[in-house]
Amino acid sequence: MLSKHCIVRFALCLILLGLVIAVPAFAGSAVVGSVAGSTNATVGGQSLLPNTTLFSGDNLQVKDGVAVVALGSASRIVFGRDTVASFLRDSNEVTVLLSQGNVSVFHDATGMPVRMKIGDVSVVPVSGFKTLGEIAMLNGAAVVTAKEGMLRVEGNGQTVNVAKGKTITVVPAANAPQGGGQQPPRGRCCGKSIWGPLGFFMAAADAVLAGVAIDKADNANNNATSAQSAASAAAAAASAAAAAAAAATSAANSAESEANAETLAIGCALDALAAQQGITQSPYAIPSGAKCP
Repeated sequence: MLSKHCIVRFALCLILLGLVIAVPAFAGSAVVGSVAGSTNATVGGQSLLPNTTLFSGDNLQVKDGVAVVALGSASRIVFGRDTVASFLRDSNEVTVLLSQGNVSVFHDATGMPVRMKIGDVSVVPVSGFKTLGEIAMLNGAAVVTAKEGMLRVEGNGQTVNVAKGKTITVVPAANAPQGGGQQPPRGRCCGKSIWGPLGFFMAAADAVLAGVAIDKADNANNNATSAQSAASAAAAAASAAAAAAAAATSAANSAESEANAETLAIGCALDALAAQQGITQSPYAIPSGAKCP
């Protein structure tokens, strides 16, 4: 029979073996993703390096740079400059708590569900779609844009689906103005009183597009002017060539006339010499219509 000492040692070994097996399982459940690349970004105050594993509870800060985090094999989240965020992971989804800044999220149709949370407002890619969305915080409001697929915005008991190419602005309840006076709707999507920041962006975009259009018009005018100048130069060259050809023809005609006159003079001199010597016909025949001087 085994002694009590051996039994205790065997029991302790089993407990330790169970802990060794359990630790990776618990750690794996808390893994959020890995860093695909970054510049000027930190996690917990430490520089963020490629292939770094991120865990639930980690705090990410991006200064004048960018950070790209891979969730699984297909989904990606890009954190822009001046962004502060933290991560939570449970068995169902990954949650990104956005304190400030902006993020772009690409979510594969079959990837791990991901939730972007700003205060009491959540932005979730709609399952079944490949989704590309952007969330930018501006003056306490969140501007949500769906580039591809569809985003679902949840807050204060309301749900709004943002289709491809659409943008809405929402003010989280925690960021709504306090004190006297009329306050904007708390956690309400798409209200007129919270379109100010988006209107600014739209006006800026219109200005940029107008500048591009003006630049294109200037380029078109410059190209037209260049083409007109080239056509004028070609016409001038053609006129010069025609004038040169006319002058050459005139010179050729003059030379031919002088040669004919000289030939006529020589022929007439031969005829006169033949007449003096009693030769009735000289070797030269005067052209029809020509007369000796």
